[in-house]
Amino acid sequence: MARDFQVTFDCGDPAALAGFWAEVLGYRIQDPPPGFDSWEAALEAMGIPPENRNDASALIDPDGVGPRVFFQRVPEGKSAKNRVHLDVRSAPGLTGDERMVALEVECTRTVGLGANRVARHEPAPPLEGGHIVMTDPEGNEFCLD
Repeated sequence: MARDFQVTFDCGDPAALAGFWAEVLGYRIQDPPPGFDSWEAALEAMGIPPENRNDASALIDPDGVGPRVFFQRVPEGKSAKNRVHLDVRSAPGLTGDERMVALEVECTRTVGLGANRVARHEPAPPLEGGHIVMTDPEGNEFCLD
């Protein structure tokens, strides 16, 4: 039986990184607990001090299909290449020049959201369709695939 899972990012600013990834993935910030109109009200009622209210954030797929994405504040910064990364499927079903044009469009959009472009890898059939390596605002690598 398959298991439910979430993807977790260690980061310095959970709210900002969650906002970035919500835009990239088409996800939304998880709603506050029932009975609260906002996370600020919920955290206040829970007695969470103001300096700890950006310790975590979470995203959910509005269609309920994809995994939850969780962001947790950690004291240390990123120090090495990710061993696991997200491939953002930005050109499904496309090949060749048409695929690379679609990836470039998505690259431009994500750079506008705060991402950085690292490298473009050209198609090399039959196994490599081409992709663009990016980093999010905190330097986490991901690919537009």
